[in-house]
Amino acid sequence: MDQNHEPETMNPNRTDLEPAHPEPEGPSLDGLQTSDGLQASDGSQESAASPASPASAASAGAHATGRPVRTAEDRARATAQQIEAAISALSADGGDALSKAAAEGFPERDDVAAWGDRMLRVVLYRRDRALLETELSELVQWLRRILHTLSLPPGVEPETVLAGFVARLAGVRSLLAQDVEAAFDGDPAARSYAEILAAYPSIWAIATYRIAHELHGLGVPLLPRILSEQAHARTGIDIHPGARIGRRFFIDHGTGVVIGETAEIGDRVVLYQGVTLGALAPRAGQRLRGTKRHPTIEDDVTLYAGATILGGETVIGRGSVIGGNTWLTHSVPACSKVQIEARLQLQQDRDCQEQSDDQLHWDI
Repeated sequence: MDQNHEPETMNPNRTDLEPAHPEPEGPSLDGLQTSDGLQASDGSQESAASPASPASAASAGAHATGRPVRTAEDRARATAQQIEAAISALSADGGDALSKAAAEGFPERDDVAAWGDRMLRVVLYRRDRALLETELSELVQWLRRILHTLSLPPGVEPETVLAGFVARLAGVRSLLAQDVEAAFDGDPAARSYAEILAAYPSIWAIATYRIAHELHGLGVPLLPRILSEQAHARTGIDIHPGARIGRRFFIDHGTGVVIGETAEIGDRVVLYQGVTLGALAPRAGQRLRGTKRHPTIEDDVTLYAGATILGGETVIGRGSVIGGNTWLTHSVPACSKVQIEARLQLQQDRDCQEQSDDQLHWDI
């Protein structure tokens, strides 16, 4: 090496030399974003583009699809218009059945149901005189308010109804006591009167009927039906408040029992589940109003499960027993036994052999 030769110095302005570590390829960093905009490569400032507004986005979408695009404001405005149209339609008096019902007036169903529940507890359970004075006074005031929501028939005054109803409560309790006795005497599964009173759905249904029946007899519209349908919904037992039912009435099990408006039931009658005391030719509708459409059941009759008795002229004579699933549209005399004649076929299965105890093996 030449000792006099000076080392070559690196000229920063030379372009024939490549950097030792080349920069990776990527977007140019000549234009840097600043707080005021974009720094162009020539040092000039460019304004940052502002985000597109909803209107401009909608316009762009409309141009892209060829269809107008509805904004959120448009949809909200359309919903408000639909609400206004619905209000106008619902508030219009079209003279239809719903408008007529509104004109007639009716109480709140839940309010009637609550009154009925409390009245049942007073009649069935209360014995303390001080409690009765307080509760009965409140219930009478409650009933007065409900009556003023109804369109009472001509000649029916709220105060007359209230006085007559209160006067009949002692008789209602006496009938219900006999109904509980009939249930205890007729059901070997019953262990006590308390069990029947507290647990049997038929007692609740019958008690509701007896209260509703008194209001029905006093000329009160609608209220008795609301009470009876409330019991129907709870127990599955449908007793019209207009039916006439005697003493010591017992419904065993009860689900599916139907007793029509003009049915007449004597004393000591027993019904099982699914019994129907109904009407013929229901298609005649309002033309049959006020006529006797449902059967008469005389004293000491037993109607077994699923029996159907139809027609206002049908009479089941005293002491009769009507078998399960029978269908009657004509009367039967006293002390009759009616049942379906079924032909049972019994065939021996020759492949079946009785097994003795030593043939039974349990592997657990």
